[in-house]
Amino acid sequence: MANKKDSNTFVLNAVIGFLSLLLFLLIFGLFTRVVYPRIQNERAEEQPQLIGDIIQLEVLNGCGVAGLANQFTSALRKNGFDVVETGNFDNFDMQETIIISRTYNTDNAERVAKALGINAENILVEASDDFYLDATIVIGSDYNSLNLN
Repeated sequence: MANKKDSNTFVLNAVIGFLSLLLFLLIFGLFTRVVYPRIQNERAEEQPQLIGDIIQLEVLNGCGVAGLANQFTSALRKNGFDVVETGNFDNFDMQETIIISRTYNTDNAERVAKALGINAENILVEASDDFYLDATIVIGSDYNSLNLN
């Protein structure tokens, strides 16, 4: 009988020890979250001088010509733009190339339009805090008339 009592006491002490360790880890995790909060990935609005001059772009093929987005990506990178993503647009019916500004400040989209020779009327604004790039270029069928120096 004493042997079973010792066995139950050992199991109970082991469970208490495990739960104590788990409680300690949870309290430690909470403490580190309070003392060292996570850094949010968003643009600094209070100190815009911290934002670099490099414009981050997404290049999408909107006319269906194979390899066009990659061709534009290479040319844009040679001209100092940071192309972070390439791909295809929702459809291939785009007649004119458009630039979609992903921020409410359209200065960077206007700089891209000027560099490519795109009319400022072809700049649209679809801004959101979820976007971490400056603009999206949707290449249309007029790609031959654009500046790709």
